[in-house]
Amino acid sequence: MALLQPSPHAGPQSAAADVGGSGGEGRSRAAHGPRAPLSARERALAVFTYFLVVYRRTWRGSIIGRFLSPLFFLLAMGIGLGSLVDNRVGGVGGLPYLQFVVPAIVATQTMWVAMGESTYQVLGYIKWNMGYHAMLATPMTVRDVLRGHFLAVAAHLTTATAIFMAVASLFGGFRSVAAVLCLPIAILTGMAFTTPIFAFTAKQEGDNGFNILFRWIVTPLMLFSGTFFPIEQLPGWMQPIAWVTPLWHGVEACRAVATGSVAWLPFFGHLLVLAVYAAVGWWLAERSFARRLVP
Repeated sequence: MALLQPSPHAGPQSAAADVGGSGGEGRSRAAHGPRAPLSARERALAVFTYFLVVYRRTWRGSIIGRFLSPLFFLLAMGIGLGSLVDNRVGGVGGLPYLQFVVPAIVATQTMWVAMGESTYQVLGYIKWNMGYHAMLATPMTVRDVLRGHFLAVAAHLTTATAIFMAVASLFGGFRSVAAVLCLPIAILTGMAFTTPIFAFTAKQEGDNGFNILFRWIVTPLMLFSGTFFPIEQLPGWMQPIAWVTPLWHGVEACRAVATGSVAWLPFFGHLLVLAVYAAVGWWLAERSFARRLVP
């Protein structure tokens, strides 16, 4: 960062702030005189702070919604159906059904959170309230906007996943303390959905495309990606379809750490696939946003 010339109107404290090291950046911007341009990190944090301020007005409603939906799945599938499965066949793969399905719900929940944060809200900022246009009217770039918004989505994923994991642990949904590693895996799973859906949303003129996304992609993924039963129970021709979906990789990785049965090579393979989905989606999102928002 370039040093600023002290203003003749600035006092000794301002001059000292200008030449300050760590922590002096924020103070120097409050001083009189010319200011250095914001760094890329500061621009992204500015966007993140905006979404944080907006979220302060809506967090109560979102917390309740994100808490109840996975809790219903936990009660209905994990405890209700789980009791039947355990009594009839003794669980799945040597596990009580509750401990089989809870790590998968952790991953599946992030997919739904990513969908909620990447569809209607993004289209609203593009078309309905022109929020992205307002940000790009400043020195922000498309990359800055996406970085800040992706950071905000990651914060949503972290909050929702942490709450569900805390509740599920009270019901005995995890058998190992290593299950805490489900949290970063779930965030990566959510980002593997977030970035491609941002790219998809940037090409939409209305919300009709979201109906197709929810009904024909997300719901089948939840049902056929190993969330409620092993994909080995599927017909042979359907299993390769599950292998290429990010949700199956998230489910398998979460289940491996939660049950303490990690096979390292497949485990790192799952993480690699999720990272590739997130990285390619990010690249596509930057291209789509630039074409849509930059004249």
